Formats: sequence, structure tokens, C-alpha cells
Amino acid sequence: MKRKNGRIDMALAILFAGLSLGFVAWMAASPGFFDWAFARHQNQLSWYIRPLFLIPFCLAAYKRSWAGIFATVFFLLTSMLWFPVPDAAGEQVKAFLQMEKEYLLGPWTPGKILVTLLVPASLAALAAALWKRSLWLGISVLIFIAVSKLLWSVAFGGEAGLSILLPAAVGLGLCILCIVIGFRRLEKRKKKTL
Repeated sequence: MKRKNGRIDMALAILFAGLSLGFVAWMAASPGFFDWAFARHQNQLSWYIRPLFLIPFCLAAYKRSWAGIFATVFFLLTSMLWFPVPDAAGEQVKAFLQMEKEYLLGPWTPGKILVTLLVPASLAALAAALWKRSLWLGISVLIFIAVSKLLWSVAFGGEAGLSILLPAAVGLGLCILCIVIGFRRLEKRKKKTL
């Protein structure tokens, strides 16, 4: 039974990894879809919800579910589409998203590739930390992710990059709180079953 569940988990992980790659490829190949997605991403609700995906991501890593990890990545990527275009978006929001669009559409230098690879590398480090049941290492990686995103945003977006400060801080605080509470409950439950 465990072997069957492992195969199902891996099959679902491959499916969600493929869907994620397909989504990224569609964004890259379709300027119309890319612009449509970024218009919806002006809705700051998507900015607040995105960091919260790290909670199920961490839970999936703790439970050692590849499917859960890759499903969360897929939903995180597509969450920019979930909200309608706002009636009005602040100038800082527009400026920041314009910078992100230019960054993504601009030439891909070796330095830019290395900086961009920090995203999957840091998510892999977060998953590995929780897979190994290291709460404090996981929290350290979460803080690294939030600080790195903020530094990148300010370095490339200037003052407009500060527009992510509140969503990032709120998301980081909620993630840490939920992960600490969840981790302690799961560890207690595990001890009771031993």
C-alpha cells in the first residue's frame, strides 16, 4: 500500500511539475497572455496571498509529499491570475510590475540567470529543511527568501520595490506563526503514536 501511495504521489508531482513548466512556457511564448496576467497581478490581494502558499508547501515537505510540493508551486505560480484587474492600482504598484515585466522580458545574462535560480534553490532548501524536520533551519530559509525578495525588489525597482514590503512582512509573519504551530502539533502527534 505504501509503495502504491508513493507511486501516486510521484505521478501527481510529475503532473504538477509539467503544468508549472507549461504555465511558464505559455507566459513566455504568449505576449497577450503575459500582459493579461500582469494586469490581473496589479490586484494587491494576489501579493498578499502568494507568500501564504509557503504554508502548504512547508506542510507538504514535512509530510514528504512530492505531489504537495509541486501542486503548491503550481498554485503559487497561477495565483497572479485569480483576482480581477483592480479598478485602480497605485503608481508604485504599476511601476514595480513594469520593472518585473522588463526584467522577465529583457536579455538573460549569466548574472541574471544566477539571481533567478535563487528562487528554485531557496524553495528546494526550504523543502529540504522541513523534509528533515528542521524547524529552525526552515524558518531561517523563510526569512532568507523574504529578505532576498525585498532586496531584489529594491535593487531592481528602486522606491517602487518598497511596495512589496507590507505584503512580504505580513506573509512572513503569518507563515512563521503557522509553521511553528503546525510543526509543534505534528511533532506532538508523532510522539503520541510512537
